[in-house]
Amino acid sequence: MRRSCQIHVLHLNIGTWLGCLLLLLSSLLATPTQAASRLDEFLAKVPAAEIFPGADRIGPAEGTPTVARAFAGERLMGYVYLTTDIVNTRGYSSRPIDTLIGLTLDGQIVAAKLVEHHEPIVLIGIPEARVEAFIQGYVGKNYIKEPPRPGAPPPVDIISGATVTLMVIGDSITRSVLAVARHYGIGQDGQAAAHAAPTEQRSLDTSRDAVQSWEALLDSGAVARLYVSVADVNRAFEESGHAGATDRPEPGDPEETFIDLYAALVSQPSIGRSLLGDTEWDFLQKQLKPGQQAILVAGNGPYSFKGSGYVRGGIFDRIEVIQEENSFHFTDLDHQRLADVAAAGAPHFREIALFTVPADATFDAVEPWRLQLMVQRVINVKEKAFTVFGLNYTLPADYIKVEAIAPAPAATPAVAAGADAGSADSAAAALRQARADAEAAPALWKQIWASKIGQVSILVVALLLLMGVFFFQDQLTAHEVLYKRFRLAFLTFTLLWIGWYAQAQLSVVNVLTFTTALRTDFRWEYFLMDPIVFILWVATAVSLIFWNRGAFCGWLCPFGALQELTNGIARRLHVPQIKVPRGVNTRLSGLKYVIFLVLFGFSLYELSVAEQLAEVEPFKTAIILKFVRDWPFVIFAVVLLLAGLFIERFYCRYLCPLGAALAIPARLRIFDWLRRYKMCGNPCQLCAVDCPVQAINPEGDINPNECIQCLNCQMLYHNEKKCPHLIQKNAKLKRHKAPPPDAGIPGEVVARREPTVRPRLPDDSPAAS
Repeated sequence: MRRSCQIHVLHLNIGTWLGCLLLLLSSLLATPTQAASRLDEFLAKVPAAEIFPGADRIGPAEGTPTVARAFAGERLMGYVYLTTDIVNTRGYSSRPIDTLIGLTLDGQIVAAKLVEHHEPIVLIGIPEARVEAFIQGYVGKNYIKEPPRPGAPPPVDIISGATVTLMVIGDSITRSVLAVARHYGIGQDGQAAAHAAPTEQRSLDTSRDAVQSWEALLDSGAVARLYVSVADVNRAFEESGHAGATDRPEPGDPEETFIDLYAALVSQPSIGRSLLGDTEWDFLQKQLKPGQQAILVAGNGPYSFKGSGYVRGGIFDRIEVIQEENSFHFTDLDHQRLADVAAAGAPHFREIALFTVPADATFDAVEPWRLQLMVQRVINVKEKAFTVFGLNYTLPADYIKVEAIAPAPAATPAVAAGADAGSADSAAAALRQARADAEAAPALWKQIWASKIGQVSILVVALLLLMGVFFFQDQLTAHEVLYKRFRLAFLTFTLLWIGWYAQAQLSVVNVLTFTTALRTDFRWEYFLMDPIVFILWVATAVSLIFWNRGAFCGWLCPFGALQELTNGIARRLHVPQIKVPRGVNTRLSGLKYVIFLVLFGFSLYELSVAEQLAEVEPFKTAIILKFVRDWPFVIFAVVLLLAGLFIERFYCRYLCPLGAALAIPARLRIFDWLRRYKMCGNPCQLCAVDCPVQAINPEGDINPNECIQCLNCQMLYHNEKKCPHLIQKNAKLKRHKAPPPDAGIPGEVVARREPTVRPRLPDDSPAAS
């Protein structure tokens, strides 16, 4: 016992030293994030002719907004820029989607190339080649000579499953072209348009706070309306030219309402008090940061402006606020449900949402903006078409305060030249200061956790329940039927809720990202942005100390649950089960470690390459995308599941790199919870034969690297009808506790048992014979 304790202390010390080492590495290797334009960085990786055909060189990044000039010899041919330097669009990842654009002097797009993104839907499911094909649909367009029609669909059909991401890319290309053209005078003989110095300053008039009726707000324009009928929707899809969408018109009377949408800027006191009521308005004022705005959106009709995307991904993908070259989507952090509108005479609305403008969004409340509504139409299981409608909003002049600006004194030529030379630096400094102010705001991850408190609570309860199972496993596994039913229910919860609903399938990509972050730019905020995934990782890390990888692999992995549940169905249908010979099983189980080490090695070279190779995991196809994916990926996942019908948890045992990564520290666990008898392994082999993943060696010991903590061996340990040790033990107890022959037994029975007991009898007695 003393030696065992010493070993466990040693394990604990090793784990502690490893933890300290990781923290030390994170502090030493972390590097600050660069806020400046990365245009030069991307241009260095792309040949000039590829990003601007006909050009032999690209100049350095310059100006505000940042562009690089493309030359053929000494002749200026156009500009190259990064869309994220021009517009502030974000996708599902809330991080920039960087696209290089080549733009000629007359406004034609001659090249477009996606150079960097962090969109999970593309990383885990949609082939990047299809995204590139979508982007190439913009090459050849000239939005200066032929401005895009408001609400017009992009030139290439949206890829199903990546609607928001591709809409963001397409919108950023379109609006960045217009912004660059406006700033650099493209289409105006190459000369930038003169911008007169402003003579007045416009701001929100907060002194006006009179409460008004619904009709008064509508008449003044303080509440804007967009009405779309069934006929309007069908007409929009017909004009899009998508044959599949035209073939599936919206059912119902053409004059029926499809959506009746309203929007208003409720951060203005008069509008806000009228629509929200005094109590809700006062509460909103406490929530808004200085200068932050709020928008109320309400709708009637069968089409929801909220949709269901925000439940799954936290983003309201059907509506987007657009103001010149700036745009943003609302997220569930910005959202508050309202029961009704307080203004007198307001109709009852099917759904009402109060949105706060995200702190990092560029939005001017007194300038016109547009609420763009996306309408989707399902063509088939793999394809969707969409069109957009715009609700234009301009704050009425009565709510705007105008102040005159005194003209600046005339500058000497030398001063003016110096000002022109320093304008780009000043703008860049202002941009850096704005970003620094945004970083100083309250942490975004805290707001995300607060908004997902319901999901967090469900997961925490499930984890506490699972912890109770492990701590009281002796009592639970003694009741075999109850335990099996509980395990079946928990695996179903893991698959349906953790996997398909919360989409919290952990992946080896998470491991590679974490180790890469330790070497580059480690910040806890990156990992705290998804509460469910973070909690699962913390629970998995803690469980490694107590129960090795089995707590996750055997209970919390959605794909593992899918394999076990389908194998259980196969057993009920009498599908024959293959018992892999021990030697073959041992060698095959080492394959997952090789796969993990290969992926880890590539992550040291280039993380994006490792992410592509991580497609060896079928998690993305089967769990994240629910098999709605290109057929090679679906076939791969289905083949693995079919193999699992004959060999339980085939993928987990032989191919899973995540299981290998979690198994590596398995020897550092502190406790051994699984109980064994001395005769386990010698001579009894029942548990080894019955183990569903062959994690028990013939010698009787359990291999922690392969054990999934299913507790099947513990059910046998407590089963008095199956465990040979308990059968022998109970038989001995019965013999020792057998009652004496004359202890209250009727005489007739005693007479019959006397010969068996053989009391003192003469040798020649007939009974003796």
